[in-house]
Amino acid sequence: MVIAYSPKSKYAAQFDAAAAGTHGAMPWYQILEQPDIRFGRTDPASDPQGRNIIFTLQLAELFYKQPGLAQKILGPMVNPAQIFTEPSVEARLQSGELDAASAYKIQPGPFNLPFITLRPEINLGVDALAHHYARASLQLGDKTYQPQPLVYYAAVLNDSQHHDKAAAFVDWLTHDGQLIFRKYFYDPPSGASPLHA
Repeated sequence: MVIAYSPKSKYAAQFDAAAAGTHGAMPWYQILEQPDIRFGRTDPASDPQGRNIIFTLQLAELFYKQPGLAQKILGPMVNPAQIFTEPSVEARLQSGELDAASAYKIQPGPFNLPFITLRPEINLGVDALAHHYARASLQLGDKTYQPQPLVYYAAVLNDSQHHDKAAAFVDWLTHDGQLIFRKYFYDPPSGASPLHA
């Protein structure tokens, strides 16, 4: 997870400084806590990304020792003033209608939108931190959600009719294919636990 922001936002300079790690810059979460900030996200009741930003902010509360941070930024967990369809969030950022929004790291680049990279302890992107991420949870109706690390897997299926071709594809993904993944902001594999059938 990252925080994408609009270059047209009146807070763009603050976001730029936070993204660059400039000494003395306002932390990203304090920028988002300002009362007139226009923040966008998707619906946590129907979209995993909408839940993941809630988990991210819950974890940020713990990591930065900022009780109430998620409430200050999001308001109610289901907040109609902030919830938009996923395709419209980037368009609203591009137009300047929103100042910032939740995003997966791979989303802002194709729209030429800047973003703030979040710490591994809160960004849900490290499989080895699954036990740490499990401290976050969300209750919606009668269902409780907990975060899962945002990891993409590829494997050769045991019953594959084209085992050699599948193995060659997985090998390509883990070697030469990584250059393409880096170009589109996918992080390199970082010790994700193997899948077992």
